[in-house]
Amino acid sequence: MAEAHRIVVKVGSSSLTTAAGGLDADRVDALVDVLAKHRSGGEKEIVLVSSGAIAAGLAPLGLRRRPRDLARQQAAASVGQGLLVARYTASCARHGVRVGQVLLTSDDTSRRAHHRNAARTLDKLLSMGALPVVNENDTVATDEIRFGDNDRLAALVAHLVHADLLVLLSDVDGVYDGDPSRPGTSRIAEVRGPEDLAHVEIGSAGKAGVGTGGMVTKIEAARIAAAAGIPVVLTSAVHAADALAGRDTGTYFHPTGKRSADRLLWLQHASTPQGALTLDDGAVRAVVERRTSLLPAGIASVEGDFTAGDPVELRDSAGVAVARGLVNFDAKEIPRLIGRSTRELARELGPAYEREVVHRDDLVILHP
Repeated sequence: MAEAHRIVVKVGSSSLTTAAGGLDADRVDALVDVLAKHRSGGEKEIVLVSSGAIAAGLAPLGLRRRPRDLARQQAAASVGQGLLVARYTASCARHGVRVGQVLLTSDDTSRRAHHRNAARTLDKLLSMGALPVVNENDTVATDEIRFGDNDRLAALVAHLVHADLLVLLSDVDGVYDGDPSRPGTSRIAEVRGPEDLAHVEIGSAGKAGVGTGGMVTKIEAARIAAAAGIPVVLTSAVHAADALAGRDTGTYFHPTGKRSADRLLWLQHASTPQGALTLDDGAVRAVVERRTSLLPAGIASVEGDFTAGDPVELRDSAGVAVARGLVNFDAKEIPRLIGRSTRELARELGPAYEREVVHRDDLVILHP
């Protein structure tokens, strides 16, 4: 861990706020002090994924607790995001560090051009010595606003920027083999695979009640990153310095897989399918076993109202989702393509129809 150069650090709302729910300037400053120390002299490049926008916006809007309805959550996020970034900007200015705000949604990163631009922006901010502060764009997000307090977002950003390490900061100093508030429970120092947590009962609620994440979402994020070849440290915010220095703290998740194409990880874990294509048995075998593109001849039916470029599920005849991909046609175009060869379609409809419905480069297998 000590040799990690590019690191993504994720901090949750409960680590940045007061008991009443507002931003705690002292806690923000303490975190920034740690990040600035490890950035100095180019020792490390750090991307900060920070929750807290909704929590920061509660008090200014006269809200005593996080609202349940989406409209008020988004209103709080709109007010709070400005306050959150202003606090980081002021805190980083004490160290001569510039802050770059990056707001993302799943759509920004599953589509080719958006994904490329997000990666390019983060790389450029790092090369210019700025601290990227990433958050989900809660003001425009829909289902994504309940995305796990940015834990999964942090795992995907770590993959996007080719990070050497992901550090998940919480109000708990690691994964325990039981309720950490009870005597006799022990910290799990290392996780090498799912079997290491098979005996652990993990609750979902955080302490502060201002975020949406808990230990469940953090472990899920750690598994996503580890499966993509990125080691993960899950610890408390007060131990951030130890994590960045490579000292023993929290729970260390060993990488369990190899890196895949960035965009495919986003497609698998962050996209929301806008429809579904049911395939015949031959097409299922071709797509899943031989990793081929999906052609019109293999489609049995279509569901949903999507446009070209949207993510869709690919299902077998039993309705089980076997893959997810970015479709090249609008939903209304597909019925006349079903079961027909691309050569036939090109003769009848023109050369624009002599192409895949989902290209293999835009496709991720869910059940290999």
